[in-house]
Amino acid sequence: MKKITKVMLTAVFLFLCLFSTAYAATTEDSKDTLKGESTHTILEMKKHEEATIESLSEDYGSHTYGVTAYILNRVRIFSIPCVFLGIAFSAIYQYVIGLKRLDVRDKGFNSMIAIITIGIICQILPIIFAIVVTREGN
Repeated sequence: MKKITKVMLTAVFLFLCLFSTAYAATTEDSKDTLKGESTHTILEMKKHEEATIESLSEDYGSHTYGVTAYILNRVRIFSIPCVFLGIAFSAIYQYVIGLKRLDVRDKGFNSMIAIITIGIICQILPIIFAIVVTREGN
C-alpha cells in the first residue's frame, strides 16, 4: 500500500511540474518580457566586464597585463567554492569511506592536502602578479 502511495504521489508531482513548466513557457506575456530582460541583462554584464578589463589595462599599462589580471581575479573568486567542494569530497573519502578501507582514507587525506594547496595558490597568485608587474614598471 505504501509503495502505491509513493508512486501515485510521485506521478502527481511530476505531472504538476510538467504542466506548470509548459504553461509558463507558452504564456504570451512572459515570452517577450523574459527575452527583452535577459538580453538587456547580458548586454549590461558584457559592458561591465569590458569596462573592468579596460580599467585594469590602464592600471597595469598594457592590454595583455590587464587581461591577465582580470583572468587571475576570476580564478581567485571561483576557486573558493571549488575548494570547499573538494574539501567536502575529500572528507567523505577520508572519514566515511576510509573507515573501512585504509587506502581510500589515505587517498582522501592526500587529495585534501592537494586541494588546499591549489586553493592557496589560486588566492595568492593575483597578489604575486600585481607585485611583479608594478615593480617591473618602476
